[in-house]
Amino acid sequence: MGAVLKNRYSDQDLEEFKTLIEEKIVKAKEDLELLRSSYMNDGNNGTEDTSPTFKAFEEGSETMSKEANTQLALRQEKFIRDLKNALMRIENKTYGVCRVTGKLIQKERLILVPHATLSIEAKNMQK
Repeated sequence: MGAVLKNRYSDQDLEEFKTLIEEKIVKAKEDLELLRSSYMNDGNNGTEDTSPTFKAFEEGSETMSKEANTQLALRQEKFIRDLKNALMRIENKTYGVCRVTGKLIQKERLILVPHATLSIEAKNMQK
C-alpha cells in the first residue's frame, strides 16, 4: 500500500488544484451562459444588453453561424464535465495520475490543463 501513496499528489497540492479547477468551472459556466445567450438572442441583435463586452462578443458572433456557436457551447459543456470529473478525482485522491502509465502528470501540465488524465509521455504514445 505504501507504494501507492508515493504515487499521488499531497493533500496540499490537491487543495491547490481544487481551487484552480473550481475557479475554472465558474469561468467556464459564465462563458457557456454568454454563448447560450448569444445564440438565443440571434433575432434581436442583443439590444437588451448593451455592455461593451457583450457588444464585442455580439459582433464576433454575427460572423459565426448558429451551428458554430452550438458546437462551442457543446465543447464548453464537455469542458465543465471534465473539470467536475477532475474534482471527483481530487476527492478520491487519484487526481494527477496518468491513466496509462500510472505515473504522476507534471504539475505544470496540470496547471495548464487541469482536467488532463494523460501524461505527456502517454499522449505521445497515442500519436
